[in-house]
Amino acid sequence: MTALPGPWVYVATAAAGDAEMAARIAAHRAARGPGWQTIEAPHDLPGALAEAGAQPVLVDCLTLWLSNLMLAGADLAAAQAGLVAALAARPAPTVLVGNEVGLGIVPDNALARAFRDAAGRLHQDLAARAGRVLFMVAGLPMTVKDDGA
Repeated sequence: MTALPGPWVYVATAAAGDAEMAARIAAHRAARGPGWQTIEAPHDLPGALAEAGAQPVLVDCLTLWLSNLMLAGADLAAAQAGLVAALAARPAPTVLVGNEVGLGIVPDNALARAFRDAAGRLHQDLAARAGRVLFMVAGLPMTVKDDGA
């Protein structure tokens, strides 16, 4: 698979809660290089997708977006519905990155279990709607779904 030529929009969902995370974000931004427009969207992912217009988008990542919403006490069902609507309205390719958090042991605390369950529901819903789903293991893509095949 070859990426479309730029410009691409990078939608960053990370929030710099401390100096170490701020340094990680700065290093990640520097590594992207030219040709990327960055939109910071720790909470309003649907708004960022609309702002990107007709440009291809890479969202990194759904898991951080979800954790930001949970920690803010947001209505997760409403946020997910808003994201689904924003994705359906997109006129350009959109790549969503998320972390698989359900392959390990069941967490020992309620917040971690709620997060794992919410992430699973989010990823399942979006994967069902997506035309293509890849699972990356050690940098190697495994095709889970490809409606174009």
